[in-house]
Amino acid sequence: MALLEANTPMALPMDDVKADADLCMSDRLIPSRGTCGQVGQMKMERDENWAPRNEYHEVLSQNVLGRESLANVKVLSYKHKPQRQEVGQNDLRVVYSCNRDGNPKTRPKAARVVPQSALKVLDAPGLMDDFYSHPVDWSAHNMVAVALSEMVFLFDASSGRTEKLLSLPAGSVTTLRWTSEGTHLSVGTSLGEVQIWDGSAQRQLRNLRGHGGRAGALAWHEHMLSSGAADAEVHHHDVRSREHLVGRLTGAHADLVCGLDYNANGALASGGNDNSVCVWESATARMPLHTLTEHRAAVRALRWCPWQRNVLATGGGSSDRKVCLWNASSGRLLMSADAESQVTGVAWAPQERELVTAHGYSRNQLSVWKYPSLTKSTDLEGHSGRILGLAQSPDGSLICSASADETLRFWKVFTPEAAAKRTEKRSGLNPILRTIR
Repeated sequence: MALLEANTPMALPMDDVKADADLCMSDRLIPSRGTCGQVGQMKMERDENWAPRNEYHEVLSQNVLGRESLANVKVLSYKHKPQRQEVGQNDLRVVYSCNRDGNPKTRPKAARVVPQSALKVLDAPGLMDDFYSHPVDWSAHNMVAVALSEMVFLFDASSGRTEKLLSLPAGSVTTLRWTSEGTHLSVGTSLGEVQIWDGSAQRQLRNLRGHGGRAGALAWHEHMLSSGAADAEVHHHDVRSREHLVGRLTGAHADLVCGLDYNANGALASGGNDNSVCVWESATARMPLHTLTEHRAAVRALRWCPWQRNVLATGGGSSDRKVCLWNASSGRLLMSADAESQVTGVAWAPQERELVTAHGYSRNQLSVWKYPSLTKSTDLEGHSGRILGLAQSPDGSLICSASADETLRFWKVFTPEAAAKRTEKRSGLNPILRTIR
């Protein structure tokens, strides 16, 4: 039988009509060889007999393939790769455009570069080479206090102005600590006295006695000043009261208490020359919550983490040379690392989630560590003598190191913390001081 033209009318027998109806009800359509070319090309004859079907395919092509007519699109062609389309070119948005190389979310974070040289170097003649001293501290008002033998000098980091605060008639200054709000300075001496000075007015407010040996460390929590000394005791002084001595911690340490620090909740950590660290739940506690004995040398370097208040960082002396992170709630050692030198100071950086440690024998370096892995980021070298003190600027970006080479070096290590956050931390923490002779 000859093939019929598409427009030729033809009467079909009833059996054929029934067969065609059954074919329309089927869920599969197997085209004949004669129509494969037309389906592959997706071309439609635009004559009046096919107008309804052409309109259907136009709507279909606009909604599925974009705004371009199906007549001009090769859907089943393998000759050309699909063209790269930008996001927004069509309504469906091409999938692979979501992960383009130019997406800023997929770019790797640039590594932070820490300057290897000090930003500023100041001479500090008379700075004593004493491992157990704390000769430098930085106030919230950007004032650096430095102990030079029997004298204490104040260096205004904003203006660069330096002035002498005090000179002891006997003995030497062994430790310094500013209050949280940065207006009052506590001074410990080699004779066991603890003095309180008004840094702005430059006058002495209190003289607290009670220790039987040199003062080794100081720490503030609100109106409470705690002092550790060579008599192996920790004394708590309520600076609002005439009878200032409100507590004595005895028996926990067997030698000089050379490290003290409070966290924001009032928990106290004390480090001693007996190689131990004690964690006290509060200033009113009579027994330590935990005694940590991981170190094999004196522990004078210890600081609480500012964003995880139960995490404590400690560092050991020349026979230990380790930096340790502790869960103070459970007394469990979280992580430790070999510092390669005796550890003399610790400071935290909330912005970068890092910590910096100061060291003495034998490299006299500063080290920057990642938290919580204690992976070392970099070492900062420049001092020719061991670092005896470590202080941090109010915004957290600068580190001041005081060394036995009689210099102070200021290092740009971290990103500055926002002023609003610093104000929030200090709010409500001003101790009430009375001038009682």
